[in-house]
Parts: sequence; structure tokens; C-alpha cells
Amino acid sequence: MSRNILSPLVRMEGITKTFAGFVANSQIDFDVKNGEVHSLLGENGAGKTTLMNILSGLYIQDEGNIWIHDELREFRSPRDAILSGIGMVHQHFMLVPSMTVWENMVLGLKDLPSILPKKEIIGQMESLSSRYGLHVEPEARIWQLSIGEQQRVSILKVLFRKAELLILDEPTAVLTPQEADNLFKTVHQMKAEGHGIVFISHKLNEVTALSDRVTILRKGKRIGTVNTSDTTQENLAEMMVGKRVSFNITKRPQKPGKISMEIRDLSVNNDRGLPAVRDLCLQLREGEILGIAGIAGNGQQELCEAMVGLRKVEAGEMYINQIRIQKADPKSMISQGVRYIPADRKGTGLVPNMNVQENSILKNYWQKPVSRGITIDWNVVYKLASSIVRKFNVDTPSLSTPVRNLSGGNLQKLMLGRELSDEPPVIIAVHPTWGLDVAATGFVRDTILNERDKGASILLVSEDLDELVAMSDRLAVMHKGRFMGITDEPETLSREALGLMMAGIAHEDILQRDEGKGS
Repeated sequence: MSRNILSPLVRMEGITKTFAGFVANSQIDFDVKNGEVHSLLGENGAGKTTLMNILSGLYIQDEGNIWIHDELREFRSPRDAILSGIGMVHQHFMLVPSMTVWENMVLGLKDLPSILPKKEIIGQMESLSSRYGLHVEPEARIWQLSIGEQQRVSILKVLFRKAELLILDEPTAVLTPQEADNLFKTVHQMKAEGHGIVFISHKLNEVTALSDRVTILRKGKRIGTVNTSDTTQENLAEMMVGKRVSFNITKRPQKPGKISMEIRDLSVNNDRGLPAVRDLCLQLREGEILGIAGIAGNGQQELCEAMVGLRKVEAGEMYINQIRIQKADPKSMISQGVRYIPADRKGTGLVPNMNVQENSILKNYWQKPVSRGITIDWNVVYKLASSIVRKFNVDTPSLSTPVRNLSGGNLQKLMLGRELSDEPPVIIAVHPTWGLDVAATGFVRDTILNERDKGASILLVSEDLDELVAMSDRLAVMHKGRFMGITDEPETLSREALGLMMAGIAHEDILQRDEGKGS
């Protein structure tokens, strides 16, 4: 590119946006230069996504202006932003569920022929997939994909459009360490070519390693912009939340108790009827966290859904307290003490259009004291919801607020409160800190560890390897529906070994290879 790398690619000045009296952005200035990575930090609800939704054309600001290469622009739709060279990978994916992956690639592009060149589109997509390690089935429909696979599609969609400004919102959440490294290499290459990148991540180590500058938002206002070389992770966290933050995960030594849940030779299909879990065996013990690592789409979601009764078991057996489960449907699993914290907060976990009170009883609305025969005792519901909001620090205007208006962190706290308020014996938690800020992440981790210390059996699925290693008592790595290995000492596994296992190499083969090198 011939552009001056010091000139502003994008400049936003005095951006203000309100929703029904709530100020999401207040007089925010933000710019991205050619050839730089500018990170955007802030707690959930700080206004980061709103600001980037304005830049990507989804929202129209109430006040303020946007310049692209010093030319004043007015975005009235995402198409306007796309045509201006702006592409965003959203935290909550902007994909059409009923359409295929390759069809989603070209949505919004101008001058498309009436008959789409399917082979050409798939060929370009597969080339990008191979180049960036973001593999996904081109002809699969979006609704059939896991959360992680949908994020990969979103990343590919932006790369497909050759955006000059790339906005990445939590892009490494579903990548192996090796894939994350490859993505960072791509970002550095784009930076060297003069592109601008907005990088949104709650992983402060990524922010400090990748970005040139960092802008911090808090409660809709810009706190400041700093050069990454002049600050530390601790300082950034303090600017985000307004107080010092501890990064330590403290796990008490604990001896696991008896087996509370077991699966034997379990096989489960995905939404396309293909094998997703293959002859899998595992045990959950009291007072223990079994962590599962792996790239999204390798059977983790189907395994968890089967364990909570949301997905049909094709073969194998499940036991709770050594008693075989004859009927694995959600209501019977709930009655046996199994609680589920899904990755999809706004889809599977909560009902967006229902309010806080209504969402707080989704797991026990048919039971006493909430149920009074065919009616619901709303006085009991009010007390129950109030208790959850208080104990789990849910920041909500009122109990009658629709949960769609809550931030990601508060959605997660509400879901945790509903699932854990009765101290369940078995907890299945999938990406419980995905997309959360530093403070909310710490709260969720402490809550899960507290349940472990009280004797709960916990299955923890996460793509955050540091989180898994620190929190798990045992760690399994899953690839194509099978375990590549299970270790009782997660902290002894290197990131390289974890990445190789996530790519399909058995732990024992890695050990043999390392022994061969040593000899």
C-alpha cells in the first residue's frame, strides 16, 4: 500500500449513543492508524461493542462523526461500512442460521450475479480456511454448527471481503495455540501492509503482545488511550474496573470423592446425523473438576448436550450414583441434580425476551414452591429472583427487565445463579467465561471453584487453556469425538503438547516422541 502508515485510517470523534435513556457511548474519540493494531478494552457493558457496531454500520450514532481517510462518512447500514472497507467479526455472530456457510460468505456483497458461482466461492473460502487454519464445512448450515465453528465462519467472512479495517472481537476464543499464533502472524502481515486492526479481547496477555495502542472504556466513557509499550496488564485491568484486580486463580488442594456421574462407551451424532462422540468414557467425582480442551466442533457440545438430556444417545450408558439412567431428558436430568451452563447464553441458557424473574425459574417452574398446581406463585418467584440477583451480583435495572438488555457478564451471572443456587451435585459448564471481562471472569471462576470445594462434580469445557490448566484437577483433550489423553497433572502439560493433542496426536505418542528426542 502507498498510504502513509501514520495517517488515520479511521477517526471517530464525539460519538454518543443512547438506548431508551441509557447512555451506551458518551462523547467517545477513537482512531485507528494505517499499519497499527489498536486494542479496545473495557468491562462487559462498557460500550465497546456499541462503538464498533456504529463503525460497522449496524447502529447510527446520535452525535459525532466518522472519517475514513479524512473523508467524512455517514453509515446507514452495514453495507455502507463494507463498501468503505470495514469488516467486523462480532462476538454474537451476524450469520443467517438457515443458510449454508458458503452462502453466508457473500451476503451483502454488491454486483452479485443472479446465479451464484458456488464452486468459485467455495474454492476461495477453502483457500482462506487452509491458509488461516479455520476449517469448516462449506455446505453445512449455520444452525448445525457449534458456537466455535460459527465464529470461524465469521472470521472467514471478513477475510473473504478483503477488509482494509478488520475489527476482531474475541477472535482467539476457539483456536489452538498454534492457530492463534498463525492468526497473529496474519494480523502482523496485514499491519505491515498498512491495514488497520481493532482488536477486542479480554486476554490481556494477547492485548499487550499484539497491539500498538490500547483505548479503555468504562461505563460508556473513554478513560484513556495508552501506548502498549508504556503500560502493564495490571495497569490496564485497573483502568478497566477502577480498582486493582488479582489475576491469580486459587485452587485449594482437595481429594476427590466418590464417582457421582459416569458415561461408558458413549456415542452421539451431530445435527447432520454424523458421529460426533465416539465410544467415549469418563467419570466425574465429587469435589473435582474434569476439564476438557479441544477445538470447537470436535464433539464437546454434543457430549455435554447428551449428558444433560438435550441430545439423543446413539450407544453407550450413563450412570448417576452408580444407577443407570433409563430416560435422559432435560427434566429427568434436572430432577437428578444435573445442572447445565451452556455456551449459548441468549439461545440455550436464557430466553432474551423474558425478564429476569421469568428466566430465574426456567429450571423449576413446575416444582413447589414456585408452582401452585397450574399457576405460579409470583411472590415466591420475586424472592427467588431477588436472592439470585443479590448473591450473584447481577447488575439489572429491575427484576422485570428483559434479559436481552443485560451485558454478557450479567447474563452469565444470572444463569449461574439459577443453576447453582441449590448447590447441585453435578455441573456441566461450557465456556463459562467466554467473552467476559476481567472482573466477571474472576467472579465466574471463583463461583465454580467454590462449588467444587463444596463437593460438586464439575465438567468444564473451555478453549482458554490457561483457565483449564489452572482450574482442572484432571484434564482431557478431545479430537473428533475421542480423548487424545487424560492427565491427573494438567500443569505438567506444555502448550505445545496441548496444541498437538487438540490437532489429533495422542498424548502417549507425544511422550514417546519426546523420549526419542531425549535419547
